[in-house]
Amino acid sequence: MELLTIGAFAKASRLSPKALRLYDGLGLLTPARVDPVTGYRLYAPQQLERARLVAWLRRLGMPLTGIRGVCELPAPEAAQAVRAFWTRVEADTAARRDLASFLVDHLSRKDSPMTSNPTPLKFRYAALSDTGRVRAGNQDTAYAGSRLLAVADGFGAGGAPAGAAAVDVLKRLETDSVPAGGLLGVLEEAIERARQAVGGVAAAGPAPQGVGTTLTAMLWAGSQLALVHIGDSRAYLLRDGEFFQITHDHTLVQSMVDEGRISPDEATSHPQRALLIRALAGEGDAAADLRLRDARAGDRYLLCSDGLSAVVPAGDIQQTVTAAGDPDAAVRELVALANRSGGPDNVSCVVADVLEQQER
Repeated sequence: MELLTIGAFAKASRLSPKALRLYDGLGLLTPARVDPVTGYRLYAPQQLERARLVAWLRRLGMPLTGIRGVCELPAPEAAQAVRAFWTRVEADTAARRDLASFLVDHLSRKDSPMTSNPTPLKFRYAALSDTGRVRAGNQDTAYAGSRLLAVADGFGAGGAPAGAAAVDVLKRLETDSVPAGGLLGVLEEAIERARQAVGGVAAAGPAPQGVGTTLTAMLWAGSQLALVHIGDSRAYLLRDGEFFQITHDHTLVQSMVDEGRISPDEATSHPQRALLIRALAGEGDAAADLRLRDARAGDRYLLCSDGLSAVVPAGDIQQTVTAAGDPDAAVRELVALANRSGGPDNVSCVVADVLEQQER
């Protein structure tokens, strides 16, 4: 068998001689033979396939330790490892994209303050959570108070207490004095405490790696609302007859839609539509989305778990939210809609109307 010099092998594999020497030192791509006199590295043509795989994985951005592991796996398992790595990359990219968007918005507002509303505002609200028609227990948590709205959808062996722990942390903010200008900072600190609380719940259970929760919440001060969101629970706004989603799902399928790999219609029936790429969990530090919004009298907000949004068509949700006379009627009808559609999951809804203080 004729061996290739390091120069010829570098050219064929599209790896530089410097990279080949590095990979040799790491045990990632060991030469077939090293000349005992000259010290020249010689490679077998059969090593080209592994070398090209290393080059591809490096261009993908995979660290060398990860590449070594992938190269030692059979092809089907190697494919799964690459898929898992890229899912993590997409999640990190989405988190940085959202952070950049927040910073652009936040810094823009430094020079253009949000319009202050001289009229004091308040919430009229209702919350309802239901087990559904299929699940044995309810891992959702729904809460509505005078300053806080929240929905959490727990998962794993400790999903129910994880979701409840996250919401309990936020509840403490209702009794704190929070200036409108400091809403985002206060909420960001609370999310970190909520993450720690979820971690405590996970650590106390039998399977800590599989425990976590989604969280979508709004904290109100003056005429401003701070929105925090992580996972696939959702927040919607009905304003001036228009109904639209104001959160972005942190799921693998949504990232595929964002990249144009599948259509929104295909996403609704995709087998991995419930696979989260971000959540509050006992491990990891996935970032939550933070936004600051102006509230207006006449607005109606809906927060819900995917037990509603993944089961009931968006048009039916809009029609119900629009037609319901008050928040209590709205949450009851929305839960009923989910159950009439089979109720395959726990379902939770919070509906809140923004009113002027003198309204009843």
